[in-house]
Amino acid sequence: MMRRFRNHLIGVQQGSRVMFSDFEDDGVMWTGKGPREVRVTLQFDEPFKTVPVIVTALAMFDIDAHTNQRADLSHGNVTETQFDLIFRTWGDTRVARVRADWTAIGEIRAEDEWDLY
Repeated sequence: MMRRFRNHLIGVQQGSRVMFSDFEDDGVMWTGKGPREVRVTLQFDEPFKTVPVIVTALAMFDIDAHTNQRADLSHGNVTETQFDLIFRTWGDTRVARVRADWTAIGEIRAEDEWDLY
């Protein structure tokens, strides 16, 4: 589906976030088995006019070589002011740490644009 923007002002914000580092303290991503999830809520520097498009990518991952390497990076709960980065794994995969990069692209308000009603 094509996303169409109706505004001539488009904002782009990018970031990088270490989501967890579980090998240091025997966290569940490193020691657990079965379905596991880490969610990190990130705030935008300023609100978008409408809900932005989010692009995520694994920037760094450290996974045990003796187990299957299963990873799912996504995003959710996107609003004009924030979104969640979501990392999941399952089975016997042991994940020491993950860093995710992200980009938000969307309409922003002009300095002289107000909502009167």
